[in-house]
Amino acid sequence: MSAATRAPEPAGQPLLDVRDLSVAFHQGGRTSLAVDRVSFAIRPGETLALVGESGSGKSVSALSILKLLPYPAASHPGGEVRFAGRDLIGCDERALRAIRGNKISMIFQEPMTSLNPLHTIADQVGEILTVHRGLGRREAKARVLELLRQVGIREPEKRLDAYPHQLSGGQRQRVMIAMALANEPDLLVADEPTTALDVTVQAQILELLKEQQQKRGMAMLFITHDLGIVRRIADRVCVMYKGRIVEEGPTARIFAEPRHDYTKRLLAAEPKGRPPAANANAPVVMEGRGVKVWFPIKTGFFRKVTGHVKAVNGIDLTVRAGQTVGVVGESGSGKTTLGLALCRMISSQGEIAFEGQRIDDRSFAAMRPLRERIQIVFQDPFGSLSPRMSIADIVGEGLEVHARKLSSEARDRRVVESLEEVGLDPAARFRYPHEFSGGQRQRVAIARAMVLNPRFVMLDEPTSALDMSVQAQVVDLLRDLQKKHDLAYLFISHDLKVVRALANEVIVMRNGEVVERGPAAEIFERPKTDYTKALMAAAFDIATTRTGAAAQ
Repeated sequence: MSAATRAPEPAGQPLLDVRDLSVAFHQGGRTSLAVDRVSFAIRPGETLALVGESGSGKSVSALSILKLLPYPAASHPGGEVRFAGRDLIGCDERALRAIRGNKISMIFQEPMTSLNPLHTIADQVGEILTVHRGLGRREAKARVLELLRQVGIREPEKRLDAYPHQLSGGQRQRVMIAMALANEPDLLVADEPTTALDVTVQAQILELLKEQQQKRGMAMLFITHDLGIVRRIADRVCVMYKGRIVEEGPTARIFAEPRHDYTKRLLAAEPKGRPPAANANAPVVMEGRGVKVWFPIKTGFFRKVTGHVKAVNGIDLTVRAGQTVGVVGESGSGKTTLGLALCRMISSQGEIAFEGQRIDDRSFAAMRPLRERIQIVFQDPFGSLSPRMSIADIVGEGLEVHARKLSSEARDRRVVESLEEVGLDPAARFRYPHEFSGGQRQRVAIARAMVLNPRFVMLDEPTSALDMSVQAQVVDLLRDLQKKHDLAYLFISHDLKVVRALANEVIVMRNGEVVERGPAAEIFERPKTDYTKALMAAAFDIATTRTGAAAQ
């Protein structure tokens, strides 16, 4: 949408004014336009939501504000980005450094790639306060603890010396939010800030952001594919499709009276259906008995062990062929740690058997012959995809290791088939991960796992980075693949709507332990524990809001 056709906006001078912005990517002599003449404005204290499918140009538009795209691989053929009256596109690097983190902060979509793996949480959050605010070490530590409490991290004193890999995906995202709020910015750019968070913490984070916004008069550019969140937090909405803004207006009007066909499809899309009935007598593919994963807590100069974080504490689990076991719970409950232990990606105690063979006593080297049949789709697709490899090489890498007899032509055919199955254009297989959106990268990760025709697949938040319409496609895809190949899935997610559409059985985890388990229909319709009831209420209150809006 060009400046000439923009919807009427509230009175007052905008804090951020984006005018006819275009973004082009250059690769191998080819130029493609990712954003085409996009215009929008945000005023102090206002929240603007930028929504659309993955690949629509939302994140590219946001990254352009602070010139964070991979230049010179990216360029701006036209347009302006004006902040407080100043054109940021024309600013040099020194001027931008004074704005980044101070006046404009950003919460990135993938925290594991944004946090330094070599520095503790205390150092990373504290560095912002000491460099930008001039706080002393003691003051900075007190402020770090306050920020971590605000974003919902339990017992923050025990997390100060933790490294990013020791936190769950949701905890890492909360650390990123704390870092973004540390300097009390005028504008907060939030790129999928609640993607990795469970529904109860989503509500807390949204309340926190609104509270901080009202307290400081902070403006927010909120990028998300979750329309339930948009309805709760945004004043105005811009809907993007294929690099353009196709509809813009007040949130209430967009939800009640969408005008563009794409907006109508977006509001109506969500995972539907139920999983096919599982055979109770099907062979057991993966089994765990008394699985434990305890992480030591080390303190003092000599790093003495003073306690343990009981991430997984004595859990039994069985997954049969053609069955999906869903594991749900708040971030930090131990869901992902349990899955990694079953796949022998981390050390654990207890018995683990794959297709009847004990594997808990096997070394990582001894597990290599089984890796073809045990696959993982990780939560953070960008962190798990090599930036130096093309998509064809990433998806085909497993074939080079486990199917060496395949010719290069046969291997390429398998890669093409796998990409088509997950809804990606095979012609794009010679491009690199940074050229894809977060949702597209997640589909690449799914293709990489499925190309080896595994027997057991651990799916760790496989739809968390996907917009609603693509979530529904991926759910259908996973069901089709399971039915076709009799696959066993361990489906880890905080998105209970997706779990309901995929899982035959559900395990509810909290603080490393199982608080409830049973058939999915029973758990969703008649939860027994107060914790499960609270989890369901938080999830389906948001879902009801979205569905009701779509039905109006």
